[in-house]
Amino acid sequence: MVRNKHIGGRLNRSSTGKNQKAGSQISNSKDLTPPDKPAEGDIPGNSPELQTTSEGQLGFPDRVYLLASFIFQNHHLEKPPAQRLVSYGKGRGLSLPKVKDEEMQRTAYELAFNTLKYQELLEDIMIDSCFYLTQPMPDDQMCLAAVMLYDFQDRKFLPRERQRDGEIEQEVRDVEKYLLRFKTKLAASLARCRIKHDLLSIECILPESLKTKQERSSSLPLYAWVNTLESSLDEVQSVLKSAGFSQVKSIGQLEGETFCQDPHCGDILVFPAQLKAQLYTTKLLSNHKLIIQDKSCSLGPQAVCSLLPEEGDVLMLGCFSVLTVSHTACLVAEKRKGVGRNQPTVYVCVSDRTDAQREELQQAVTAMGCRNVKLIPEVFQSLDNDDKRLQKVRVILLTPKCSVSAVSNPVDFILQENGDTELLQDLSQGSIAPSRLQALVAQQRKDIDHALKFPRVLSVVYSTCSSYQEENEEVVRRALEHSKARSEQEGEPKQANFRLSPSPFNIPDDAVGPEETEETEPFFMLEPSEQSNGCFLAVLSKEPEPVVKEAPRDVLVRANAKGILERIGTKKEHHRHTNRMKKTSHVPISQPQFSAVKNQETKGSNSTSLCGQGFTNRRPSLQGKAKAMHVQVSKNTGSSSFSSTKPGNITPKRSLSPILDIPTSSPRRHSASPPAPPPPTPAVRTRRPPQEPLKPVVLVLPTIHFPSFFPAHPNYNKWRDPAQSVPLSRSSGGLSKDAMVKSRPLF
Repeated sequence: MVRNKHIGGRLNRSSTGKNQKAGSQISNSKDLTPPDKPAEGDIPGNSPELQTTSEGQLGFPDRVYLLASFIFQNHHLEKPPAQRLVSYGKGRGLSLPKVKDEEMQRTAYELAFNTLKYQELLEDIMIDSCFYLTQPMPDDQMCLAAVMLYDFQDRKFLPRERQRDGEIEQEVRDVEKYLLRFKTKLAASLARCRIKHDLLSIECILPESLKTKQERSSSLPLYAWVNTLESSLDEVQSVLKSAGFSQVKSIGQLEGETFCQDPHCGDILVFPAQLKAQLYTTKLLSNHKLIIQDKSCSLGPQAVCSLLPEEGDVLMLGCFSVLTVSHTACLVAEKRKGVGRNQPTVYVCVSDRTDAQREELQQAVTAMGCRNVKLIPEVFQSLDNDDKRLQKVRVILLTPKCSVSAVSNPVDFILQENGDTELLQDLSQGSIAPSRLQALVAQQRKDIDHALKFPRVLSVVYSTCSSYQEENEEVVRRALEHSKARSEQEGEPKQANFRLSPSPFNIPDDAVGPEETEETEPFFMLEPSEQSNGCFLAVLSKEPEPVVKEAPRDVLVRANAKGILERIGTKKEHHRHTNRMKKTSHVPISQPQFSAVKNQETKGSNSTSLCGQGFTNRRPSLQGKAKAMHVQVSKNTGSSSFSSTKPGNITPKRSLSPILDIPTSSPRRHSASPPAPPPPTPAVRTRRPPQEPLKPVVLVLPTIHFPSFFPAHPNYNKWRDPAQSVPLSRSSGGLSKDAMVKSRPLF
């Protein structure tokens, strides 16, 4: 007994109409000859449908072959007429009605997929053994012959076990008779093909990528997420431990009846692949408390849950199963559990499904305890921001149709996740045809471009199971560029643009190589391995609104420009200007201010020429006095006039107009006459109020060597008014009274 190594997958469509036609053609043929040796399967009996031994299964029921033949006919590689060795008829694109037995569906699809992988080899065997040329079978029935031939050689050309009377399909039995009659020639032809191509086994003829995936698929563990609407993680773990399971720390330690927690998703448990039947005995699967699903399909819902704000809904579109919808609804409902009565709504675009499929999806999510799922039958491209259902949508989960090139077990994945079965032919050859890849990328770009047009959406999660950059990084980067160009053209604010956000998951060390870390940093990528399938995930979030730090003065100016707070703004501006002038009077003036004032001082060329020559001889002593006077005057001029001085010592309204009318910038003393006795306090002339900004500037001018052409003026003392005096201010700092008395004013 030889074990069948290529059993797996599920089927969601079947058909019997075409087989009835083929069966009638076979039964009415007059050229039929009995086989050399009748097959054991031709004898009716009461044996079970599938005989299972310790080594595996010997053959399948007739219905499995029948379904697999239709699947193969819909997806086989059709060659040009000049290169066509075997004709499979013109019946292509047949619609298959649904089959309730999921295990039979999976087996039929897996059998058809394996036949697609070895189509070239099987055709060579049929031609070399003369089976195709000598057997009177119509072309439409050659699909059934190819499917059964693959299983026949996989069983080492041994006959099947007996089948039940009620499960017999006559056309299947007739083709089986032809194969049994030619089994010796078929086996010899297979041996010659192996020798010709130097094959240790027929698997060696496959591309390297297919062989690697086939090896990985046999060791992939089971991933299952906990339905927190029906149970909890602690409860599920307790049930598993009571059933004899033991928990380990990592996936690498899985062996026997063990399980562990996924490193990326806390609600996912991982089991060895052979424990699926034992999990059903715990009733966790039948009670919808534990849902088996590939890990790559659970990362998108986890990312949505982490990005969803407190008040917001979710929109799902693309290619997904009822399990993905339920997982998303479960996570967002659990996140808002206890916060409020209103749960976030998960809207699902199901325009590509029939009414029966929509009703089935709604019933399935309800059975899992999800009450927050609503279906949208319209096409996603027709939805816009004005749709009332989408007013609270803040996160979009986009899982578009992709090439599924990063999945090691494509049949199981496509059937479970409602994938595109048209990809089976490309996947069986190890690569996707360029034309099909371009069609997938075009649809992906349309979906993501439209998803970025919703102004209320804060984040878009883009997830695929592809290993092609054309479907992953290039689609995302082009969408960001297109969105930015559109917003600039329409004049939208900067925060309307989307950008790449860090992934909510930690990338394992063995997921990407060191040379790829920088390139894939904004994305989350899992390379296909023996522990999981590959996937790609990107998070596109809107740029945060910029924080504007506006100065108080700018706020007042803007308010006054709009006519708001006009009086308050004017008062504050005047008060700020006065305080600024007070501060500048206490600190040295900067170079730009000095330059401006110096230009103001040099408007008249005689400003320095009017100073006496004899004043130069007294410069060393007057310089220190001038500095002392600078401190005294600066601290006494805090306002526009000397009103702060004591009344009676100086006239409050007296200005500096006399001294400003004379073209000089510093007071002079007659060089020839002896110095007059100093007055009790130095006299300082006041200035005009408009010249207030010049007061601190004049006091810090550098040393000036005055020319000596001006003789001693006899009437110089007339400029001084002995009656005017300024008392010594308390704020004069460390200046002594004698220094102030002996010093002369600068004006």
